[in-house]
Amino acid sequence: MKNLNAGVAVITGAGSGFGREFALAATQRGMRVVLSDIQPGALDETAHLVRNAGGTAACVVGDVSRAEHASLLADTAMQQFGTVNLVFNNAGVGSGGLVWENTLKDWEWVLGVNLWGVIHGVRTFTPLMLKLAQDNPNYEGHIINTSSMAGLLSPQLLGAYNVSKHAVVALSETLYHDLGAVQSGARRVDCSVLCPAFVPTGISQSHRARPADLQNDVSPTASMKVAQEMTHRAVTSGKLTAADVARLTFEAISARQFYIFTHPKIMATVKIRLDDIANLSNPRDPFGLKEEVRPNLQRAE
Repeated sequence: MKNLNAGVAVITGAGSGFGREFALAATQRGMRVVLSDIQPGALDETAHLVRNAGGTAACVVGDVSRAEHASLLADTAMQQFGTVNLVFNNAGVGSGGLVWENTLKDWEWVLGVNLWGVIHGVRTFTPLMLKLAQDNPNYEGHIINTSSMAGLLSPQLLGAYNVSKHAVVALSETLYHDLGAVQSGARRVDCSVLCPAFVPTGISQSHRARPADLQNDVSPTASMKVAQEMTHRAVTSGKLTAADVARLTFEAISARQFYIFTHPKIMATVKIRLDDIANLSNPRDPFGLKEEVRPNLQRAE
């Protein structure tokens, strides 16, 4: 996808992290943006930054786990700007702990945002973008689904998060193949899956925006406390910034690159997992964390 100028980007999770940087990167490239977040204040801050940079932004506050929110985003984009060229299904949250200790509300919250948010975006925007391509021979569109390196690995204490991100990778790969099946000649609607590793984005504090009806009514377990501490430490120590990831993502869009990996050194660990599968070996610890996790669990009890 080459020509972004005067196009329209729809971005969920736009109040912070990758979403905010996607909005600024799109603005720098001459795009108008439709921004979504569950936190009105954070969303307003991003819109302010976009407008200060000379851009145009429309804002929609809402919960991506609800199908009607994706429909509202599409309606807003078409009514205000008349088209959609980029869709960033980006909103994400994190929750940790031993997989059998995750509560039903943990699963509902994490899968609702991380997976159902992407599903709703794909179901709403793909047919719209294919119709736009059918009606306009010069149209180009691209869907970017935010997964994680946790969508290619299965580190301990991140069960619900891992499940959601693996599902996003599978959904995105299927979307890629399905788009190829319905388009003859050059693909004018394409897609990518973004798999970042540890980047300072604030996701380790995403519980602050957790809806009241999905709040746990029990105290966090020792494993949940350890997972929160380890995730926060890993995320905040990341050297790559959210702005760096946005730049890499837009480069991948221009190159029509499907897999977007921000930390290539981790691919050696992905290969270990793939080798274990191919060789029918028992899974190895992806990050060698077992010796760290055990004493931390004991300390937190």
